[in-house]
Amino acid sequence: MPIDTSLLSRICEAPGAPGFEKEIRKLVLKEIEGLADEIRTDNMGNVIALKKGKSSKKKSMAAAHMDEIGFIVTHIDDKGFIRFNPIGGFDPKTLTSQRVIVHGKKDVLGVMGSKPIHIMEPDERGKAMKISDYFIDTGMSKKEVEKKISVGDPITRYSELKEMGDCVNVKSLDNRVSVFVLIETLRKLKKSGKKPAFDFYAAFTVQEEVGLRGANVAALEVKPDFGFGLDTTIAYDVPGSKPEERCTALGEGAGIKLMDSSVICDYRMVSFMKDVAKRNKIKWQPEILRAGGTDTASLQRMVPGGSVAGAVSIPTRHIHQTIETANKEDINACIDLLTACVCELDQGDWKL
Repeated sequence: MPIDTSLLSRICEAPGAPGFEKEIRKLVLKEIEGLADEIRTDNMGNVIALKKGKSSKKKSMAAAHMDEIGFIVTHIDDKGFIRFNPIGGFDPKTLTSQRVIVHGKKDVLGVMGSKPIHIMEPDERGKAMKISDYFIDTGMSKKEVEKKISVGDPITRYSELKEMGDCVNVKSLDNRVSVFVLIETLRKLKKSGKKPAFDFYAAFTVQEEVGLRGANVAALEVKPDFGFGLDTTIAYDVPGSKPEERCTALGEGAGIKLMDSSVICDYRMVSFMKDVAKRNKIKWQPEILRAGGTDTASLQRMVPGGSVAGAVSIPTRHIHQTIETANKEDINACIDLLTACVCELDQGDWKL
């Protein structure tokens, strides 16, 4: 089944560095209009949409973060070159030769520059690059730059969505593909006329890349009994990888998270999700991520007494780069799995 690549493209290409999610939030609000019974935003900028269920005795919640890794302007030098700090986790080597957009009074295209290899000293050539080795070149003088850009302006990476075989390739699939999955889940519920088992809160959260901050606030407000994190995970199924390193693989279905560095998923939820996938003939694969965390941790812990929490994970290659890659059928499987889970929660065995 095809996916709406036009919508996914708009979601991925919209800017939204942590703390600067205004544009992606506007897009989300437009897309979910009419798909939920109530829609609101909180003081941090989270979007929370309520789809009423067959029962209001319990609450379920899914969280997909809207923010993407980005940068912030820290200095403009005498030649107009821009220095920056990262907002979120970056591997410096991924910055080489990249285009970026500085979001000032106007959007300004720039490129990540660094010292050319031709003039490096021999001992410099073998060293790993650091974030501080890079600067942004806009092709303008300091005077022209300062007409449009100020210290504190956010910066995002530039990359257009491309289809490659069975896959999509673009920056910020982490975590815009999960934003897409959550929107399409709401759309599927609306189109099918199915009601969630319990009141279902779809949360589009902020500032995950700097510490799950938006999800903490959203979970504290909603207080879900059941939580589903939605995020990308590592698909290290490429040349040079070992079977034990792969975590997930493209084309093998939705990831059902067992654990990551921030959460051990509730064994009852893991068992339930596996059963739902089997009943509904949804392709799935187990996921254990040794490093990295997701909003799942907030949904599990930022609730009095805790919630029964698990996660739907989207396998993704080349993560935290501008060439992130996901399989279209895996994305469909994630939509199907989340939809089925929220509709069948009343069928689970939740005894400890």
